[in-house]
Amino acid sequence: MPDVELDPVIHAQSRLRVVATLAALGTGDQIAFPRLRKLLDMTAGNLSTHLRKLEDAGYVTVTKTHEGRTPATYISLTPRGRRAFEVYTESLSMLLRGAGS
Repeated sequence: MPDVELDPVIHAQSRLRVVATLAALGTGDQIAFPRLRKLLDMTAGNLSTHLRKLEDAGYVTVTKTHEGRTPATYISLTPRGRRAFEVYTESLSMLLRGAGS
């Protein structure tokens, strides 16, 4: 079996779901926090915790702004995050191919 290491930041199930969802967006696109929360069916607190870990790793950008008087939060995958996800999926594919040998 190949010696493949999976990124522990992305490998956690909830963070993998977040990164996979963000990777489906176009490069530079962002999604509103409530929309992401609804898509992933996560609580606001749980999603915030995972976003913080991804942000600390440089994988996502969290932009807080206001629309009128209402606060709004937008999430986007950074180029570093997109590359980390690509490497993660490539590594996982190699691992799975090795398991089938």
